[in-house]
Amino acid sequence: MKLRKLNYILHRDLGYLFFGMCLIYAISGIALNHVRDFNPNYVIKKFDVTLSEKISRNDITKEWVVSLLEDLDMKKEYKKHYFPSDATLKVFLNHGNVEINLETGKGVMETIRKRPLLNQFNFLHYNPGVAWKWFSDLFCVAFIIIAFSGLFIIRSGKNSIKGWKGAGYTIVGIIIPLILFLMYI
Repeated sequence: MKLRKLNYILHRDLGYLFFGMCLIYAISGIALNHVRDFNPNYVIKKFDVTLSEKISRNDITKEWVVSLLEDLDMKKEYKKHYFPSDATLKVFLNHGNVEINLETGKGVMETIRKRPLLNQFNFLHYNPGVAWKWFSDLFCVAFIIIAFSGLFIIRSGKNSIKGWKGAGYTIVGIIIPLILFLMYI
């Protein structure tokens, strides 16, 4: 088999085989790059809570807390509650929490749920286990082969690695990460 044909076959077949991995790493990579802009793993919502009547710490029971959660449509979410201070009630939920100032009757409910797909992609991006680590390593090796074999897909002309366009884009694609690397070290 000719080297050119082998190059083309490797590039094509590895590209097909690792298409899903490319998407997972690309999508989760974008999300993780913007972790300061939004939480890529969870959707966190906050709601203001106001008690209808004043209550003292001594009058609060589990039943009262559950009835409060029922008013907030969160009855099934109750885990436990405690008092971090005499004036504060904190209720832990399966997917969030509620914190209320007993003196003012005002508080905040925070709900947390996993961001669909992005949470799972990010989990995989963090290499969750040995099998995934080896599959991920195999993907990285294949990606190196895909990158190099891609340079030689086009035989000749301005778009080939020997032409001004192919070589130019390749050089720019190497220089930009180097400049950014030097800026950050």
